[in-house]
Formats: sequence, structure tokens, C-alpha cells
Amino acid sequence: MTDEQKRTAGPDERLSYEQARAELASVVERLETGGTSLEESLALWERGERLAEICQRWLDGARDRIDAARRAREGGTPA
Repeated sequence: MTDEQKRTAGPDERLSYEQARAELASVVERLETGGTSLEESLALWERGERLAEICQRWLDGARDRIDAARRAREGGTPA
């Protein structure tokens, strides 16, 4: 996530990767445990989807940084 994205992001998007992953794990655990109403289960699922998207954006950003560092090390040749 770029600095600009962090400044203009909503509260969820400001979560670090570790925060989003930890909350996602908690959501999954609650869904697996069961005992929630259908409405609560749906809300948890939706929250989990949002958290998974945040984690994926962080991972994609990390991949982009690694690729850029490799290209720079290899003399700037594009991948």
C-alpha cells in the first residue's frame, strides 16, 4: 500500500497486513465454531471478504516491491 493510499483510505484499509490477517483468522475461527445466527454468519463472511482483500493488496504490494528491487539489481530490465 502506498503512502497516498494510506492517507486516503478508510479505516479498514489503514489496517496493517498483520492486523488484517489476525482479524481474518478470528473471523474464520468464529465461523468454523458455529453457533451464530444466519445474519451474524453473513456479516462475518462479508467482513472476512473485506479483510482478505486488504491482505491481498498488501501481498500484491510486497510482490511489486520485490519485483522492482530485482529489476533494479539486474540493471533495470523490465520483467
